[in-house]
Amino acid sequence: MLQLPSASTGATLKPATVVTVPCAIHYLSRVVTLLRNVEGSVLQCTTQHVANSWRQRLGVRNGRRLAVRAHAAPATAPSGLYTNVEAGKPHPLGPSKTHRGVNFALFSRHAKSTKLCLFDEDAQQIAEIECRRTGDVFHVELVGLPGAGVRYGFKVAGDGGWDTDHRWAPGRVLLDPYAPLVSGRRKFGVRDAVEHFKGRDGSLFLGSYDFESAPYDWGSDYRRPGHTLNDLVIYEVPVRCFTADASSGLPQQQRGTFAGLAAKAPYLASLGINAVELLPVFEWDELEFRRSANPRDHMTNVWGYSHINFFAPMSRLASSSAAGRGPEAVAREFKDMVKSLHAHGIEVILDVVYNHTAEADDKDPYTLSFRGIDNKTYYMIDPEQHVKLVNWSGCGNTVNANNPTVTQLIVDSLVRWVEEYHVDGFRFDLASCLCRDERGRPMAAPPLIRTISKHPVLSQVKLIAEPWDIGMYQVGSFPNWDIWAEWNGRYRDDMRKFIKGDPGMKRAFATRLAGSADLYNNHNRRPYHSINFITAHDGFSLYDMVSYNEKRNDANGEGNRDGTNDNFSWNCGAEGPTTDPGVTALRQRQIRNYLVALMMSQGTPMIVSGDEVGKSHGGNNNWYGHDTAMAHLQWSEGEPQRDELLRFTSELIKFRRSHSALGREHFLSPGDITWHEDNWHNDESRFLAFTLHHREAGDIYAAFNAHSFSVAASLPRPPPGRKWCRLVDTNLPAPKDFTPGGNAGVDSVYSVQVSGKGTNCPTPGEWSSGAAIRPHRGDASS
Repeated sequence: MLQLPSASTGATLKPATVVTVPCAIHYLSRVVTLLRNVEGSVLQCTTQHVANSWRQRLGVRNGRRLAVRAHAAPATAPSGLYTNVEAGKPHPLGPSKTHRGVNFALFSRHAKSTKLCLFDEDAQQIAEIECRRTGDVFHVELVGLPGAGVRYGFKVAGDGGWDTDHRWAPGRVLLDPYAPLVSGRRKFGVRDAVEHFKGRDGSLFLGSYDFESAPYDWGSDYRRPGHTLNDLVIYEVPVRCFTADASSGLPQQQRGTFAGLAAKAPYLASLGINAVELLPVFEWDELEFRRSANPRDHMTNVWGYSHINFFAPMSRLASSSAAGRGPEAVAREFKDMVKSLHAHGIEVILDVVYNHTAEADDKDPYTLSFRGIDNKTYYMIDPEQHVKLVNWSGCGNTVNANNPTVTQLIVDSLVRWVEEYHVDGFRFDLASCLCRDERGRPMAAPPLIRTISKHPVLSQVKLIAEPWDIGMYQVGSFPNWDIWAEWNGRYRDDMRKFIKGDPGMKRAFATRLAGSADLYNNHNRRPYHSINFITAHDGFSLYDMVSYNEKRNDANGEGNRDGTNDNFSWNCGAEGPTTDPGVTALRQRQIRNYLVALMMSQGTPMIVSGDEVGKSHGGNNNWYGHDTAMAHLQWSEGEPQRDELLRFTSELIKFRRSHSALGREHFLSPGDITWHEDNWHNDESRFLAFTLHHREAGDIYAAFNAHSFSVAASLPRPPPGRKWCRLVDTNLPAPKDFTPGGNAGVDSVYSVQVSGKGTNCPTPGEWSSGAAIRPHRGDASS
C-alpha cells in the first residue's frame, strides 16, 4: 500500500517535494513501495507495470525518469500528449472537440483563477495548465490532445474564506460539472489502492470524454416503445440491488449492473411491466459515509441519491469488463441496457436528483466539484446567515436550480440523457426544491420547470415530480404546464389506511380509486398525471407493510431515529417473522388486496421491485445504505408463496393493461361508473362496491370489504345475453384467487370476506380477506 504522510502523522509534503518515478506516467495497480524522508521530503515510487495506452501515447520507455513537483506540475506539454496550448473559447462548457485538439471551458463567476489538470488513466497528475478568462468562463485549448482516454479536473481559487458565501479549495482537483463521463474507483463498494494516499486534496473522481468512438449502433430495426402515460405500469428498481444476489443466476461480473438489468428484460416483460423507473444512475460515491468516523461509516449507498455529476452514468454500475475498459465502455453498456429494454417494449425513466449533491453541509464538507468551483452560484445560501447553506433537501445543501447558469446545466444534462442515451423520461426527486428561488422562497412559475416544460425535446418525454421537500407539500399543485405527472403521496396514504381498516376512509378511498379528481381535475390535467403507488423505495416494502407496526432501522446506526414513522402499516396480528399459519395467510391476502386496489385505480400505477415476490427488508424502511441481502432481491424459485404471488401480480398487471375501462385518458363521468353503496357519511362504513362501464370492453364490478365481518353483495343485473364471471377473489387460495378469462356462473349474491381489522378485531387466526372483480362476458354460455 502506498500512503503519503497526512496531517494526522504530523508530516506534510512541502511545495518543493520531488516525486521520482521510473517512467513519465507511473501506474500504481501493481506492487508499489515507498521510501520517505520527512525532512528531505523526497519520495521515490517504484512499480512493476506501466499503462500501455499511455506509454504508447507518450513514447515512454522503461527506465525513463521524470521529476514532477507534487503541487506545481509543469506547464510544458508532456512529450506526445499535446503539442501546444491555445487560449481556446468560452463555449460550449465542458470539453469539446476542435479541429486542432480539445477545448475546455468552466463557468465560475466568483473565481480569480483556474487551472486545468490532466491525469493518466490511474489518476496520476501529469500536467497543469493555467486557463484564460472570458466573462465568467475560464477556458483553454490543448492542440493535439487525444479525443478519448484523457482524465481531467480543475483547480479553482478565489477570494474570501468560509466566513463568506464562498468555499474555495484551491489545492483540490475538482470534477467538471459538464464532464460527459466520469472516472472513479474500479469496483462498487471497494476502495482502490489509489484512494489511501490522496488525502484531502485527492482526485478520486475525474472527468473524461470520448470524441473518437464510432456512434453507438442502435440498430436498423430499433425504435422507442412510445407508450402513452396512461398505458404505463411502472416498476421502480435500484439497479445495484436488482441482480446483485447470486440467486439472480447471472455471471458474477454482471450482478448488480446495467448488463444485469438488461439480462432480466424478459422477466420484466413477462411480469407485464412496460416502464422501469431506475433509482439514480448518475455518478455518485457509494462510500461517502466512510470518509470519517460516524454512526453510518459502516454503510454503502446503494440507492444513489447523492450525485456528484449530472451527465455521466455511474461507472461502478457497469459490469467489471466494461468498468475495466474505462468510462467510455460504461456509457456503451448503459446504452446496451436501454436498447435491450426497448426491444422488450419497456421504457426507461430515470430518477434524477437535481435538488442536492453529495457535497454535504459545512459541518462535514465533501468538496468534489460545485462547492469549490462557485459555491454562491450552485447552492442556496441562507439569506440571514450568508455563511450557512440552505437545507430544503434534508441532505445538507440545496442546489440553486433557478439560477440561470444552474438551470442551463440541468437542462443540458436532461437533453443529453434523452438524445445520447435514449431515455424516455425522468422522475425528479424532491422536485419542490426546484421551485424555490436563490433564497429558498417558493416560486409560482419557477424558471427551471417552465424551461423544461417548453423545451422542444424535454416536453416530449415523461416528466414526473416528487412534489414535496422538507418545507413544501405540492401534491396536486406542483407547477405543471399541463404535462407534469406527480407521485401521489395522498393516494399512498389513503389506500393504506382504508385497506387496513381505519375508520372514516371510505370517501377518500373511492376518490383515489376514481383518479384523484380532487387533485388533478383542473386545467388540462388528466387522471394519468397521478402516479399511484402503495409502496416505493422510501418506506416499507409491501410485505413489511403487512408484517410490522414499527420500523426496524437499528442497523442504520442512528438509533432507529431515521426513516418515517408514518407508515400506516398493520402486522396482521404478529410483529415481524412468524410461523403462525393464520397470520401468514392474512398477510398474503392483504398484499393481494393492495395490489388489486392499485391496478383497479384510474391513474398510472407503480410498483417497487420485489413487491411482486414478497421481498422483505426486515422491517427497515430506510435501507439505502445496505449492500447486503437486506437490500438485494432474491431470485430463488420454487417457494410456493413467492411463486403464487408472482403469478397473481403478473396476471393482474396484464388484465389492467388489456382492459380499456382501466387507465382512461379522461376523468370518469357519471355514465362511466356506478357506486353501489351510498353510505358515504358513515365513518364506520368500510365496504365499497362499484361498476366501471365500458361500451366496447365490457363492465367490471369490484367490491372491497375492510370490515371485521363478511358482507353479502348483490350484483347488478347483467345486460341480456351476458353474465358475471369471477376474475379475482383474494380470499380464495391460489390459483383460484385469480382466474384468467374469468370463472363463469357467479351467483347474484356474492359473499365478500373481510379485508381489514375493523373495530372488533378477532384473533389473528380468525382473519380472512377479500376483494372481488367481475368482468362482463359476451358469451352467455361460457
